[in-house]
Amino acid sequence: MRSPRLRLTAGLLLAPLLTGCFSASGGDSSSDSSGAGDGARLRVALAFPPAENYSPYGQDAIDLSRLGVVEGLTRLDANGTAVPALATSWSSEQGGRSWLFTLRDARFQDGTEVTAEAVAVALTRAAGAEPAPAALSGVRLTAAAVGADRVRVATTVADPVLPLRLSNPGLAVFSPTAYGKNGKVNPVGTATGPFELTRITGDTAAALDRFDDYWGGRAQASGIDAKYVSDGTARANALRTGDVDIAEAIPVAQVAALDKGTAHEVNTARNTSLYLNTRKGVFKDAGLRTAAREAIDTTAVVKGVYEGYAEPAQGLFGQALTWAAGRRTVPAGRAAATDAEGRSITVATYSDRPELPETAQVLQQQLEQAGFTVRLEVRTYARLEGDLLAGKFDATVASRNMMLDTGDPVTVLAGDYTCDGSYNLSFLCDKGVDALVAAAGTKSDPAERQDAAMKAEAAILRTDAVIPLVHLKVVTGIGRSVKGAVLDPYEREFVGTGTRR
Repeated sequence: MRSPRLRLTAGLLLAPLLTGCFSASGGDSSSDSSGAGDGARLRVALAFPPAENYSPYGQDAIDLSRLGVVEGLTRLDANGTAVPALATSWSSEQGGRSWLFTLRDARFQDGTEVTAEAVAVALTRAAGAEPAPAALSGVRLTAAAVGADRVRVATTVADPVLPLRLSNPGLAVFSPTAYGKNGKVNPVGTATGPFELTRITGDTAAALDRFDDYWGGRAQASGIDAKYVSDGTARANALRTGDVDIAEAIPVAQVAALDKGTAHEVNTARNTSLYLNTRKGVFKDAGLRTAAREAIDTTAVVKGVYEGYAEPAQGLFGQALTWAAGRRTVPAGRAAATDAEGRSITVATYSDRPELPETAQVLQQQLEQAGFTVRLEVRTYARLEGDLLAGKFDATVASRNMMLDTGDPVTVLAGDYTCDGSYNLSFLCDKGVDALVAAAGTKSDPAERQDAAMKAEAAILRTDAVIPLVHLKVVTGIGRSVKGAVLDPYEREFVGTGTRR
């Protein structure tokens, strides 16, 4: 055994990167989770249908996490620190180029044991996925079993936030039976979470049963019946009429119509932004990107669309990240604005979050006043994603939780704004930005890492590849009979072992 040069125990990896705490309706997700008795099934309405047949390597992994199906070696606590999940502890080796994880005694939902070899296979599969999970943007990862209950995870260069990275739902661990020869992963009955996915009805519904052998104790609800309802008004109506117990992402226009005590808001790290396609089309011209930014009045979006459930964006990192404001600098060296001269652009967005089409309409008016000719393209996210990632639009109005991927600000910058980023909606490829993001990625001290992330933020904003619009609060509808529903600023959890009615 090589003796580690640096050891960091679980929970002491990094100081908190996000302030605030989880809140819950009637308790937290782990309260009274012994599961005594069979609680009623939970009925939930989610906003975003699966776009990739529940592939764990894309955005569908978030649904699997919210429904309590999947988990990885670590998870994020309320303060953004990596804490134990399938791993009970870990230590850094070789100056951070590898980490040794010790596994807990746990079982897969197919009844087999969670072994080091199974975990290594799962992480190796994720590392080889195309495209790679967002948490692995710019990272080359290998995993190998060390005996029966330890796994060594290595990267080509030192990665001080690897335990944070491994909390991402896209790096969840599945039984070996989940992996087919075609590279696809079948999550039905093969994960490790408290709820087992048992039936999928296309992209409209899913059924889950409680997994009684869950290492963390039996969940109080006997199962979950999930419906995917893209229309926000329909989600609010389903909660109001008692057809569902919990409804995700209630539109701000519907909050006043809900019963008293059923609308619960939480500050998040979520932004709504306008992403400009820098690879081709009108906004390849930096001067036209400047013209677009100068045309936009974000206060009109806050007042006209979000009705107090947002504030004008100051940058990429919002009000839930209190460390960001004091470190922000004004971007320097932006291009001079170019006259739009009637240039035609297509702005795309999705209807699953009803505020986004409304925001797009406000931007359409402002951009047209600046001389652009604007056409809007509105679809559900599932029908938009392929064209979005293929760069078929000039601009996109999208909502993004900046801490969703890892809880680490640098990782999201690498995934969203570097040449090799896997969710780069602006198709930005700037050597200066890449260099600053790479430099930030080498920092292990939390304060230094945050400082470096803000320098990279300023370089990104200088390009005007993205125009931050608003920082958001998210409203979840929770029936009055429900206890223990999770309000997560990271938006990874929706129900927990203590959620019941």
